[in-house]
Amino acid sequence: MIHMVKLCVGISSFEELESYRNERAHWWGADYGEGVHVHRTRMMPKRAAEMEGKSSIYWVIAGAICCRQVIERLAPYRDAEGKDYCDIIMSPELIRTIPYPKRPFQGWRYLEPKDAPPDMAANSRENSGEIAAELARLGLL
Repeated sequence: MIHMVKLCVGISSFEELESYRNERAHWWGADYGEGVHVHRTRMMPKRAAEMEGKSSIYWVIAGAICCRQVIERLAPYRDAEGKDYCDIIMSPELIRTIPYPKRPFQGWRYLEPKDAPPDMAANSRENSGEIAAELARLGLL
């Protein structure tokens, strides 16, 4: 199993990603049914078989990995101009993680399970994400 990590470009907070996801559930114009979120990226992962139904995409927001979504499957997509893409079909649930600092990069990267940040406890206080992000930024988490 291998995870994926991707920058959440143009999004500045977990709440903004939640809002964006809810508003644009079918923005990509591909119909994968209700109850999924789709993100389109340029390259199909070579390790796709290790990811489908087992892995997550970890989102980097404002310089830190702060949440993840379960990858249900990866689907090839070809646009009207003949360009190939990969549709990442994910569970709509956003799962907060302990924020881990992550420098900017282009595209997406693989993330080994041992390097993935743990999920934040379900009973965490609402502002604990901000506190954890600051502790991570200071190198204390």
